[in-house]
Amino acid sequence: MDIIGFLKSQFLCHLFISYVFIGTGLIINLIQLFTLPLWPLNKQLYRKINCRLAYCVSSQLVMLLEWWSGTDCTLYTDLTNYSKYGKENAIVILNHNFEIDFLCGWNFCERFGLLGSSKVLAKKELSYVPVIGWMWYFLEIVFCKRKWEEDRKTVVQGLQNLRDYPEHFWFLIHCEGTRFTEKKHEISMQVAEAKGLPKLKYHLLPRTKGFAVTVQSLRNVVSAVYDSTLNFRNNENPTLLGVLNGKKYHADLYVR
Repeated sequence: MDIIGFLKSQFLCHLFISYVFIGTGLIINLIQLFTLPLWPLNKQLYRKINCRLAYCVSSQLVMLLEWWSGTDCTLYTDLTNYSKYGKENAIVILNHNFEIDFLCGWNFCERFGLLGSSKVLAKKELSYVPVIGWMWYFLEIVFCKRKWEEDRKTVVQGLQNLRDYPEHFWFLIHCEGTRFTEKKHEISMQVAEAKGLPKLKYHLLPRTKGFAVTVQSLRNVVSAVYDSTLNFRNNENPTLLGVLNGKKYHADLYVR
């Protein structure tokens, strides 16, 4: 192991990175709080400012993936579609197999200048988490409790609020709803068999309600749906701790 690799694996480096991330994140959260009076006066200016502030937080995590760990994320797509990336609103469907797949999704957004304005459908509990959760709250992220009877109204309202968003944005959604495990896959395929649905080898049975409502609510606002599949070479099983330790992974992202 070279000296740089050794330093990246040291606890003191991890502690320093954590302090910087939490400290700067809380400062940004405070600045976001001070932007709230802008909402009734100039909603679009409020949104543009918060896109830039959110970028200051999200970009630190993407930096860890790209620069600190040196992870390669190779994009495979059609050249015709490639020319449209970053120039249109879109719904991005991602598989949910790995611990760091959200970082690879953000890496995709960063490449085309949409990291600050990217949106997700997230668990309600995350809105209470300092830094990331609070940043998402000010960024108008759509939160849900995973109880559709309670979620439908709030999710639809949150999506409708994005119809006049002043920046291009990508709405990232994991249709599987949870991360892939062998046990979850076995249960999911039992449900598929009971419902007469095709059995999937590498994915869980998708939850269609959230996706359907997203498409309906953002109709004529988003121009496309990007079907994205992420995989890691050599049977790698990437983790956040591995990224923090500077371990390099090799990801392939297929987008159509």
